[in-house]
Amino acid sequence: MSTVVLMGTLDTKGAEYAFLRDEIEKQGIETLLVDTGILGDPSTRPDISRSVVAEAADADLAALIEAHDRGAAVSAMAKGAAALALRLYEEGKLDAIAGLGGTGGTALVTAAMRALPIGVPKLMVSTVASGDTRAYVGSTDITMMHSVVDIAGINKISRKILGNAAGAVAGMAGQPVTDAPSREAPLIAATMFGVTTPCVQKARELLERSGFEVLTFHATGTGGRSMEELTKAGMFSAVLDVTTTELADELVGGVFSAGPDRLTAAGAAGIPQIVSLGALDMVNFGAWETVPEKFRERNLYRHNASITLMRTTPQECLEIGRRLGSRLSQSKGPTVVFVPLKGISLIARAGQPFHDPEADNALLRGLRESLRADIEIREFNTDINDPSFAEAMVEALIEIMAEKKVNAHA
Repeated sequence: MSTVVLMGTLDTKGAEYAFLRDEIEKQGIETLLVDTGILGDPSTRPDISRSVVAEAADADLAALIEAHDRGAAVSAMAKGAAALALRLYEEGKLDAIAGLGGTGGTALVTAAMRALPIGVPKLMVSTVASGDTRAYVGSTDITMMHSVVDIAGINKISRKILGNAAGAVAGMAGQPVTDAPSREAPLIAATMFGVTTPCVQKARELLERSGFEVLTFHATGTGGRSMEELTKAGMFSAVLDVTTTELADELVGGVFSAGPDRLTAAGAAGIPQIVSLGALDMVNFGAWETVPEKFRERNLYRHNASITLMRTTPQECLEIGRRLGSRLSQSKGPTVVFVPLKGISLIARAGQPFHDPEADNALLRGLRESLRADIEIREFNTDINDPSFAEAMVEALIEIMAEKKVNAHA
């Protein structure tokens, strides 16, 4: 029988956790209730006490209580919760995990969730789920459910929300996943944006036809960070980094920055990587009215009702190129940069709103200035979405992987 581990502060959310536990068990799923509270006595009896959680963090529960420092206590209990969750998973006692909370509870429980492998069901019912959840979700597969009302008692709304949460996590915990083939194809990571989709779709088709499996990441900041983390974890045999647009947001202040570690993991791991300049012609903002005042006179483009794009200037492109070249120069493995000279996105081609040869030339100049001399740049007289460009990248990647003796299973 599957087991859902419920982690939370039973001193403040005991009744709510008891309700969630009972609703899950009604569906034939076992539960394991873990107390991570520290302020007062638990109002619902846990299966695993808070002292066990503190011990998992090498912390003394009595000392944490005596210190009266909520921040330090939450940090210690979050560390213990993460260690305990991973241990329970490795012992076969955790098939899914769920939690309830406000800001503090969400931070604590999601720390435990992030310690678990991707694919383990994770559901967090939270008062902050309708806002910016990046700090809680990170690069993992946590499912966030908005509690709508505060998690303070069982009422007309919370009863329905928590009932839905129980059904969701019970369903995930009890749902068998189809077994993977006994011989799995080598994994290749690829990055994609709407304006580079034709290129990546063509490349994926060719790679899959050659016996590889391609995992595509949407270059929205979170996507880039997820790819970097999974690359660090050794999941991929190679990276096809077509869409490096997150560097533009990092420099200029857009909403899709992946941070300073973007374009570092593959190089550090020494795995083959093919890199291009996809969508470095743009910085991303939210809806039109959210664009900062200082950028209102720039070349802006309404991508959709929620996303506004801003064309990068020659000065910005020069620095982006330098950053790209500098990061790739740290690579320990085979690296090739592919440059489409007739447009780095669907809207950067001639006649399109972001067509700007001066900016594109500055981007290439910055790249050449900072890229290590032995890393090859291959230029093509096409735009990035021309099928021949994808074909050339795939051909090069397969050739490099063959030299590294990474074989596909056809």
